[in-house]
Amino acid sequence: PAVKAAGGFILTASHNPGGPDGDFGIKFNLQNGGQASETLTEAIYARSRVLDRYLIVPDECRVELGRIGVQGFAGMQVEIVDPVQHYASVMQGCFDFGRMRALLTNGQFRMRFDALHAVTGPYAAEVFERQLGAPAGSVLHATPLPDFGGGHPDPNPHDAADLVASFSGTTAPDFGAASDGDGDRNMILGPGMVVSPGDSLAVLAANAHLIPGYSKGLAGLARSMPTSRAADRVAKRLGIPCYETPTGWRFFTNLLDAGRVTLCGEESFGTSSNHAREKDGLWAVLFWLNILALRREPLPQILKAHWAEYGRDFFQREDYDIPDSAQAAAVMKSLEAALPALPGKSVAGIPIESADSFTYEDPVDHSVSRNQGLRIFTADDGRISFRLSGTGTRGATLRVYLERHEADVAKQGRTSVAALASLSKAAHTVARLEELTGLKAPSQIT
Repeated sequence: PAVKAAGGFILTASHNPGGPDGDFGIKFNLQNGGQASETLTEAIYARSRVLDRYLIVPDECRVELGRIGVQGFAGMQVEIVDPVQHYASVMQGCFDFGRMRALLTNGQFRMRFDALHAVTGPYAAEVFERQLGAPAGSVLHATPLPDFGGGHPDPNPHDAADLVASFSGTTAPDFGAASDGDGDRNMILGPGMVVSPGDSLAVLAANAHLIPGYSKGLAGLARSMPTSRAADRVAKRLGIPCYETPTGWRFFTNLLDAGRVTLCGEESFGTSSNHAREKDGLWAVLFWLNILALRREPLPQILKAHWAEYGRDFFQREDYDIPDSAQAAAVMKSLEAALPALPGKSVAGIPIESADSFTYEDPVDHSVSRNQGLRIFTADDGRISFRLSGTGTRGATLRVYLERHEADVAKQGRTSVAALASLSKAAHTVARLEELTGLKAPSQIT
C-alpha cells in the first residue's frame, strides 16, 4: 500500500564522497516524488531567517529504525515502513518479473550490479537476487556505508573504473550496471562496452512497447540540452514529441506532471519515467534487464542494431577544471561574444552551420529560462555544447559536450574519442581554452 506521505527528506551525499570528511546534504521531495519547487524552497529559506528558537528531543527518546510499525516518539506517532518492499512492489507493476527471473536463473546469463556501498544495495539484493533469482554475489558492495567504503559513488567510467574493467575480455558478464550514492543515477554495461546515457534513453524508448508498464505507448520523451540527440531520432520515428530542456530534473517534472512525457534522461547518467517524478537508477537497470529478457539478444547486439536503424550519435563530455572562477566566466563570455560570427565559417577545418545561447520556454507554465548553455552546430550533423558548472571560490568546471551523428554502419564501430577528435579540437580552438586558461587538454573525459 502507498504511504501517502506529504513529502520526504533525503539525507545524502548524492554522487559525491561521503563520511565525516565528505559531502552531506538534504533533499526534499514532494508527494509526487519530484523535487521541491524553487517557490517552496525559497519559502522555507525565508522562514528559517525568522526562527527564534528550536527544541531538541532528549537522547533517551529514540526511534528504533529497524522495527517496522508505529512507535511513540516525543508525543508523536512515528511509523517505520519497509521502503525496499514498497519499491519492489512498484517495479513489479512496471516490468515482467517472470521473464527476467527466467533469464537470470537459466544458468547461462550473468549479471553484475555494483551498489558502491550506497543506498541501492538492499534494494538491488532484494530485487535481483531474492525476487529475480540472480545468483548470490551478483550484487557487489551491497552494504551501505557512511563513507561508501572510501569510494566515490558516481556511476561513470572514471569513478567506477574497476567495474568497467571487469567487462573486458572473454570472461565478461552479459550485463552490468551501477548506481550512485542516493540511487538516482545509473550506468549500463555490456561485454566490452559502456552504454552512453543518451543511447540508453533512446534504446529504452525504442523498446518500450515490449515492456508491460509501457506497452500502451509513450506520450513523449525529454532530454536535457547537453544530452545527445539519439532520443530525438526515436521520438521522430514514433511520432511523439521530444523536449529539449535545460539541465536540472525540475524541468522534466513539469512535463511529467502535465502528462506530456513518459521517459526522460540526462547525460549525467540520470534516467526515469512517469512512475515517479525523480531520477531512478534501479528502474533504468530493470528496464534494460527486461529488454534483454524479452529480446534474448546480447546487449552489444541490441545496441548495434539500434545504431544500424537510427544511426549512432557518438558522444563524450570533456571537463576542464579551471581554478579561477572569474577566468572560467571570462571563457564563457568570450565564447558567447564570438557566436554570432561563427555561422558560415570553419573552425579547425569543421564548417559551422549555426550557433546560439540556449533558451527554454516551458510548454506547461510558459516560464522562460535563458543562458542555459552555448551551442554550436556543424554542417556534418555535429554539435558542441558548453556549460559552466560549480562556480565559486574554488573555481569552476567548464563542461564541453561533443556529439556527431554517424549513419554509415561501417563507421559506427569507432571509439567516441576517435570519432570526435576533430570536434574536440574545434571546441578547444573556438573557446580559446589554452589562450585564456593555459589548459591544453581536458581534466577528465567521460
